[in-house]
Amino acid sequence: MSFHNNSFKLDLPPQRKMDDFPILFKLAEGYKLWHGYFTRLPKTVRYSLGAKIENYFSECLELSLAAGYSKREEKILIVRKLILKFDYLKFFLKLLWELKALDNNKYAAISDNLSTVGKMLGGWLKSLA
Repeated sequence: MSFHNNSFKLDLPPQRKMDDFPILFKLAEGYKLWHGYFTRLPKTVRYSLGAKIENYFSECLELSLAAGYSKREEKILIVRKLILKFDYLKFFLKLLWELKALDNNKYAAISDNLSTVGKMLGGWLKSLA
């Protein structure tokens, strides 16, 4: 049996560009910033608070992608959960900064990005209500 046989087809969702998901794109930008900072965090916080922030970023990215592909009636619940996880993310980032584990310039750069994402999320939720 050849694996190159075209008779087997998967029912995949249509391919979309990042432009179709502006929130996902902006969150991904924020994650890329964070990832560069994460590897330079002091070990005392990297595997505790840093790992928690890493996980919240991943969850937010997953939820934004899921919301983008979901039906309208499911979308509002997913966006609400996304906003909650996003608020957790911002809280723990601020805590990391208050502990002086993230310097002012890095915190300002990532906060600027996340501020934009927050506004986008608020608009998304409002459009669904």
